[in-house]
Amino acid sequence: MKTLQELDYSVLQQCMHCGMCLPTCPTYDTTKRERNSPRGRIALMRSIADGELSVNKTFAEEMAYCLGCLACQTACPAGVQYGVLFETARADVERADLPQSLARRFWRWLALQFLFMHPARLRILGRVLRWVQHNKLDVMAREFGLTRFLPADLRRLEPQAPAMSPAFSCERIQENEAPPAPKWRVAVLTGCVQDLAFSDVNRDTVDVLLANGCHVHTAREQPCCGSLHSHNGAPELAAALARRLIDLLPPERFDAIITNAGGCGSHLRHYSALLKDGVYAEKARIWDSKVRDIHEWLAEIGCRVPRPAKGGREVVVSYHDSCHLAHGQKVVAAPRALLQQLPGTRFVELPEASWCCGSAGVYSITQPEQSAILLERKIKHIVETGAQILATANPGCHLQLVNGLKARGIAMEVAHPVTLLARAYRDEA
Repeated sequence: MKTLQELDYSVLQQCMHCGMCLPTCPTYDTTKRERNSPRGRIALMRSIADGELSVNKTFAEEMAYCLGCLACQTACPAGVQYGVLFETARADVERADLPQSLARRFWRWLALQFLFMHPARLRILGRVLRWVQHNKLDVMAREFGLTRFLPADLRRLEPQAPAMSPAFSCERIQENEAPPAPKWRVAVLTGCVQDLAFSDVNRDTVDVLLANGCHVHTAREQPCCGSLHSHNGAPELAAALARRLIDLLPPERFDAIITNAGGCGSHLRHYSALLKDGVYAEKARIWDSKVRDIHEWLAEIGCRVPRPAKGGREVVVSYHDSCHLAHGQKVVAAPRALLQQLPGTRFVELPEASWCCGSAGVYSITQPEQSAILLERKIKHIVETGAQILATANPGCHLQLVNGLKARGIAMEVAHPVTLLARAYRDEA
């Protein structure tokens, strides 16, 4: 991946400094400081590209403070490619020889290289966590005060750890499943966190595709898509994972490659930029043309409307936009259309639905204070809707919102829209 100084300078020049992005930026909204706004960050990036500034600790801190939610990209009238600039800047920070604590180096190595480059290792960790949670050892550790021996950051995060699924995707889904006389052949991506903590969503995704005439191929042991690596300044690792996934699921064999995680999907659509040089360039171009978010694909093929179940009661449902689904993939109307066609459901729009909830990948870990501010704002609007079910289509948002509602004693189900559709299909019987 190129550095800011090597990047096509026209990308850096696109920003007109008009300020249309300012009202959409959560960090600028909090601080009202120009440096914490998209155009302020772009000015810093341009100064580095011009050689006026060096990549230093201040710049690194500013790039870490940015959510990368891409709301500014949606608002921008000049079409600034903020996502490209942001990922390039973060890669520059990691290339720079800046002082880092041993703890940061360790956790970065553990996550990006040791675990998320190797799906087998990630599942071993998932099985260990599942065993601990099943036997209530985590609860016992808290009750007996054993968590005080954990490092401060881990002690803070431990209660928020997601519950591991009773079975992972490969245990719930056959490699090939098909309805009678399928019309389309698709591949389903099971993800990383989605596979470990929300394999039921992957099962629901396959069931919905089967109900809509798709032959579904779900590869058994899928690597990470590379989104985590790309967003955290490790483009070389992201490119390696992209090549692995393309080899596992040759795109020319499928009508569509289906993703059900907003953050992953935004990255999955840009493999051609990641692999534009070399033998994978053409394969990556085809891959990008085949990737579809599940809601988008159902809208494209004409989703079958579920028949009403007998004796059902009306349920109020609202919807929180995953930032990268709404701003990165521009999939906004399709999830709402899906929810509105569910029988026995009344859809209520969530105020500031596309305002970031503060999850933003690992942001809730690296920037807990700002993340908490955004979560509090989001929960306030969710309560205002009076909804019984909150739908969202990204595992990070899902976890963030579940923890936020639980911490405030609010009993509300959080579910993926495709889960609600699969449930409606099952209720037909």
